[in-house]
Amino acid sequence: MIGFLKKLWRNKRGNALVLAGAALPLIVGSAGLASDTIQWALWKRQIQRAADSAAMAGVYAIVQGKTVGTCSDIAGATYANPVAYDLQKNVHVNITPTCTMPAPTGAFAADPDAVRVDLSVQKQLSFSGMFMSSAPVISASATATVVPSGKYCAISLINTGTTGISAGGSTNLNLGCGMITNSISMDAAVAFGSSTVTASPIAAVGGIDATDNWGAGTVLQPFTIAAEDPFASVNPPTPSGCQKFSDWDTGNNNKPGGTVDLTAAGSPITAGGTYCLKESGGSFDIKGNIILPSGTYVLDRTSMSMTNNNASLTCHSCTFVLTSATGTGAGNISLQGGKLDLSAPDTGVYKGLAIYQDRNASSCSGNCNLINGNASSILQGAIYVPKQQLTFKGTSGMNTNCLQMVALILEFSGNSAISNTCPAGSGSGAFDGKKVRLVA
Repeated sequence: MIGFLKKLWRNKRGNALVLAGAALPLIVGSAGLASDTIQWALWKRQIQRAADSAAMAGVYAIVQGKTVGTCSDIAGATYANPVAYDLQKNVHVNITPTCTMPAPTGAFAADPDAVRVDLSVQKQLSFSGMFMSSAPVISASATATVVPSGKYCAISLINTGTTGISAGGSTNLNLGCGMITNSISMDAAVAFGSSTVTASPIAAVGGIDATDNWGAGTVLQPFTIAAEDPFASVNPPTPSGCQKFSDWDTGNNNKPGGTVDLTAAGSPITAGGTYCLKESGGSFDIKGNIILPSGTYVLDRTSMSMTNNNASLTCHSCTFVLTSATGTGAGNISLQGGKLDLSAPDTGVYKGLAIYQDRNASSCSGNCNLINGNASSILQGAIYVPKQQLTFKGTSGMNTNCLQMVALILEFSGNSAISNTCPAGSGSGAFDGKKVRLVA
């Protein structure tokens, strides 16, 4: 017997089988743990993605002025409970959710726009579950809120499937700030042809056409939240009880080369007043050289035009208001020639507004408002045409100081070349943008 055992010990033919048998539990255990680890990571990613999406859904609801609701009934949730409804669409396992608005602790505890979502799920793991007394709990949490997205000086308010911002031809734009459109089109903002657009960020509620026409380093932000109308609370004055500034019309403003300087001594109007021009379908047609003192100039059912290359309009701390006392027929602007030297007031009701078109103006998506000043033109302040298209066209080459453009649709075409800079201390300035973002 002892000899047999010694012989068996020296025999190598069965060693591999013995070693394999001894190592089998380790191999099976390793495979089982690897499978469990992959499954755990998958479940973790699924609920983390669901928490991220639900938190952002809650913030989008807040931005739109809607209630966030609760997470108490995910299976029966509707749009009235956006967080729970989002979880209903994105989670296909039994979870225990907790929704907190605002986030209870940390840097966002006092943020009214912050939404925190905590999720947990108890899942049995196929291998390690055989050795555990209870299934482990997998947790995930996410906090979202509204954060700054950049500075904008061009806003397109259209919120349909129509393109909101377009740049074509050989346009060369250097805005010194960003552009945003509320268009829901997949081509909400486009640049084509040989145009070059230097503006960042470019944002849209819809999609943005990616192209080399956007300048180097341009940040594109598609599918962002809509921009608010920055002048929604500003209303036009009632065009009554104010001096008619057509009374000082000597005829010079209708003769090329003529000059009317109403800032000079003996002028019939004084700086800081409110002045009206009423023509009911007519036009404040600048054909000479007009110099106006600061003030608010109300054009009642009257358009504003300057098409003579030898004409000029100078007015500092001024706002031109295109409105209608009857509620219809507000005029347009057509500044396609000559020299513009306009700046908006730094204080008061119309702070930062150079040209204001009443929101009761009829809708227009064509070339209803055109600007094409010459290379010596200066514009500082906002041009506001919320119900119509605004077009920068031709060989403008203007010097624009803190120029803002708020229009239904914005179009840059022809050979326009705009460079936008902001002087220190100006009452005009870019608009702050916002976007929804995960912050924790």
